[in-house]
Amino acid sequence: MAGITPDKDLIKAAIAWRRDFHRHPELLFDVDRTATRVADLLRSFGCDEVATGIGRSGVVAVVRGGTAPASRTIGIRADMDALPILEATGLPYASATHGRMHACGHDGHMAMLLGAVKHLAATRAFSGTVVAIFQPAEEGGGGAKVMAEDGLFERFGIEEVYALHNMPGMEVGTFALSDDVMLAASDRFDIKILGKGGHAARPHETIDPIMVANQVVSALQTIVSRGVDPIDPVVISITSIHAGDAYNVIPSDVVLKGTARTLSDANRDKVESRIQTISTFVARAFGAEVELNYCRGYPPTVNHPVQARILADSAARVAGEAAVQRDVVPIMGAEDFSYMLKARPGAFIFMGNGTTAPLHNPEYDFNDSALPAGIALWIDIVTRQRK
Repeated sequence: MAGITPDKDLIKAAIAWRRDFHRHPELLFDVDRTATRVADLLRSFGCDEVATGIGRSGVVAVVRGGTAPASRTIGIRADMDALPILEATGLPYASATHGRMHACGHDGHMAMLLGAVKHLAATRAFSGTVVAIFQPAEEGGGGAKVMAEDGLFERFGIEEVYALHNMPGMEVGTFALSDDVMLAASDRFDIKILGKGGHAARPHETIDPIMVANQVVSALQTIVSRGVDPIDPVVISITSIHAGDAYNVIPSDVVLKGTARTLSDANRDKVESRIQTISTFVARAFGAEVELNYCRGYPPTVNHPVQARILADSAARVAGEAAVQRDVVPIMGAEDFSYMLKARPGAFIFMGNGTTAPLHNPEYDFNDSALPAGIALWIDIVTRQRK
């Protein structure tokens, strides 16, 4: 690495923390063991302040620099929660809790931020203040939003905020980001089609909701193919269809479940409106009615240009300019760090995890060889932050 290289003892400790978190995964806001372990470590590092219970179960640590003049107060976020997945790695430190695992690398994210805080608290060789944010419930619970609503930014005076996420398929020691949208908004919907049930031998006496559902599913795809600008991506996926239980009965209703992913607020509004209009009027054409429940999830994750440059420059000092892609194409996954970026200027970056299994896969494991680059990134952005 071109910038600060964490010492071997710190890396060894970070590996141990990471594997301990991996062995004891917890879900959403119910991260009592994880949060307690994080808080205990932060106190042992000599942080100026360690607060718990922020946003229900989040942990926040404050470290003030020892050099003058004072600079900005920046926040760095790591997520803590795991996923309801049965682990299939067979590793010695595999999940000890059946049906739960760290399949997204949040164990590694915590270990990297802890490593950086340990170094910064020991050296104090920076100006200003760093606020380490350990967030629950990234995997669907919107923990970032809950922490923000609990006064995170105001209480700790955070002026800028940063986060990273490991990315399988990217070489270890490489980084990627952009100065605009990084990840999509993620919404979900339920469409209940109300027809008229009856005997399967007498379909003319029914309003067959299964036939109507087929037409609705096909018609919804015209939103993507004909309703939005093809260079502003949208994904609409029907992921569940449920109707009936018997061979000889046409059911009275069908329930479709799906997700919509968009990169812009304009398309987000358009997609919600078009799903309502298309499903309603296609169903009515066949004599059926529709009940739509559309639930907005995480908004798009959009970097702020100034902070994206700051983060990219830190990555370049750590890994070399050739290892940093500054104009990565956005992906259609979602991330609740988007709520923090709406509250304060900041940036989000991908970090290489090597040729591991994909995220959210039973065979995934965070690559311990990626820990030094992540620790060094956070140390650099704090010690090189603007005055």
